[in-house]
Amino acid sequence: MSGRYFDDWQVGDRIEHPIRRTVTETDNLLFSTMTHNPQPLHIDAEAARASEFGQILVNGTFTFSLMIGLSVGETTLGTLVANLGYDKLVMPKPVFIGDTMRATSEVVELRDSKSRPTAGLVTFRHELLNQRGDIVCQCLRTALLQRRPA
Repeated sequence: MSGRYFDDWQVGDRIEHPIRRTVTETDNLLFSTMTHNPQPLHIDAEAARASEFGQILVNGTFTFSLMIGLSVGETTLGTLVANLGYDKLVMPKPVFIGDTMRATSEVVELRDSKSRPTAGLVTFRHELLNQRGDIVCQCLRTALLQRRPA
């Protein structure tokens, strides 16, 4: 287990997640088809070339999912009770096939759980950056985490 218990976090804790991931055409195509998203910008090379982007635009829900996935190992792996919500999701820059993504996380709020004395709520600000350092996705994630066993 590499995630942290609720008690191990402090507001302001920041993590540069070590795993980086280059987005492939297969990632984008499979995710788009598995989620029944027929948007031509994601799956039609000719339509994408004719767009303002001039190339395939990676599915935004894949981008979001990748950001969360890259963060799990050092944040909630093995200590998560439940993800309670994702807020203020923004995608300020596009992601293209061949972009290499890296993620950061920062704790922005800690709260005791009112209904579960053995758990607490951690709100993370997650950011996904491309190889140029541009933020391509950002959100707040509220996670219910176990407290350290007595």
